[in-house]
Amino acid sequence: MINLALDFIAKNIEPYLEQQQPVGTEPYIQLGNVSALGTGSDSEMQNKIIVSVVNIEEDRISRSPDNYVRIDQQVIYKNPPVYLNLDILFAANYKHYDTSLRLISNVIKFFQYKNVFTPLNSPGLPPGIEELIFDLKTLSWQDLNNLWGILGSKYIPSVVYKMRLISILDDVNQGLAQPVMEIKVNDKTTN
Repeated sequence: MINLALDFIAKNIEPYLEQQQPVGTEPYIQLGNVSALGTGSDSEMQNKIIVSVVNIEEDRISRSPDNYVRIDQQVIYKNPPVYLNLDILFAANYKHYDTSLRLISNVIKFFQYKNVFTPLNSPGLPPGIEELIFDLKTLSWQDLNNLWGILGSKYIPSVVYKMRLISILDDVNQGLAQPVMEIKVNDKTTN
């Protein structure tokens, strides 16, 4: 599900970037591991905005405590979906610094223009994804240092967005049951 959501976002940002100010004929966006920069195996990430997942966390507030679903006259036991928030790094890996800054600015403008994706406003949203919400995440100097240190790379112009409400659900049923329709109480009081 994560790969489908990121692929969907990359395909939506690409035409926006092309429309803003073209810098070439190749695609702007590349899904990839930004930690591969500078390792020699990063040739396909040159002159691209690299989109990487840098953190995954569970959104426990959105999680349902119920472990069943009621369908007609049956109760199906299954674990509730897991809702995830992902920190997504958009890093502009361009030779010219001004090009990197311009493209990161355009990524920010894209999410300012459209930061909520639903099946209603984005018909190409992959099945199983009900909604994607993007919030700009501001990193402190320490967080920024830690992030790029963990990635093992030198800082390049980048921005981090929190992508909310990815839902992971396995369709395996854990059991079936009939719902309780009535309760009979036998009052046997003895004196």
